[in-house]
Amino acid sequence: MQAFDDPIYVTRPSLPPLADFVSGLQQIWDSRWLTNDGPLVRQLEDRLAAAQGVAGALAFCNGTLALQIGLQALNLSGSVITTPFTFVATSHALFWNKLQPIFSDIDPTNFNLDPARIEEKITPWTTAILAVHVFGEPCDHEALADIASRHNLKLIYDAAHAFGVRTRGQSIAQLGDMSMFSFHATKVFHTFEGGMLAFSDPALQRRLGHLRNFGFESEVEVVMPGTNAKMNEVQALMGLLMLDRMDSMIGSQACIAQRYRQCLQDIPGIVCSLPAPGTEGNHGYFSIRVTGDFGCSRDDLYESLKKFNVFTRRYFYPLVCDHSCYRAVTVHDPLPVARRVTTEVLALPMYPELSLDDVQRICEIIRHIHDGKTDNGKRDG
Repeated sequence: MQAFDDPIYVTRPSLPPLADFVSGLQQIWDSRWLTNDGPLVRQLEDRLAAAQGVAGALAFCNGTLALQIGLQALNLSGSVITTPFTFVATSHALFWNKLQPIFSDIDPTNFNLDPARIEEKITPWTTAILAVHVFGEPCDHEALADIASRHNLKLIYDAAHAFGVRTRGQSIAQLGDMSMFSFHATKVFHTFEGGMLAFSDPALQRRLGHLRNFGFESEVEVVMPGTNAKMNEVQALMGLLMLDRMDSMIGSQACIAQRYRQCLQDIPGIVCSLPAPGTEGNHGYFSIRVTGDFGCSRDDLYESLKKFNVFTRRYFYPLVCDHSCYRAVTVHDPLPVARRVTTEVLALPMYPELSLDDVQRICEIIRHIHDGKTDNGKRDG
């Protein structure tokens, strides 16, 4: 089995035609409006709000600051129940708002917060649930919303992976009190760097606008200590061009996901992710679980694939609560599901330009690694 001549990375930013981007840059050069709530940012926000069917959508320079500001705008205090199986920015946003993360275990099928494990962790100091749509797979919103309503908690979604996802015919941006979307370069939809807050309460629009722009109400009045989290015009230009390409990109990645499932379905120890019924996904990630039947560990497969010039990612490893900066946070839940899943999940290469032939070859390499491991095990036995 031959290695790829050129590296196949876990993701690769998709880009619009350069000529279209240069044409848009000419408009920016002509207007000389580079940042500070420019016309392209407003146009992007209007299109995002309309596409997601939400009362408000505000663009930010990145998703992490968007989440930090969103938490600040909701006036939260005390503790927030969240997941340990996520990118560290989820918990970092809580830290920057002086909120204590309470880590709760996850569902083994979709890797999202398990609603059945949440209520036991609610105390008088709990003010919110911060859930993550892991790999763009929708959380059990009905269960989470019921818990939040009965205990008077805010329900916030880190939807970094989930832009464009629909569940039961509804945009995922319409769920909960607020959702944050990441527009980082590695996402299906991106603005180089960037992010968005989607929210149902129109009263939040003004407060969020203040918080992302130093708290300015007018040229001479600052009404709150905000920060600088504005999206600039060049980012917005990229976003507008990428919006026009969304359907084709998602279609391409859907075909890639289908080919992965076809080629991996009969390899022992490889469990492919499956979308929940009623979900229209964005196919931004393709994750597998590597179980004991494969013949080697997930980490061994991860290292072995590198030898074939295939670079995958151990999403999310280690758990957030196991990073050194969070070890002082007391975790009462032993998190058995999350601890198992974090040793099994592997994200395979996924981006619109990845050819189906290359997908098939990646799968053949995985089969080759499996056959080699199991053959060696038989000989050793």
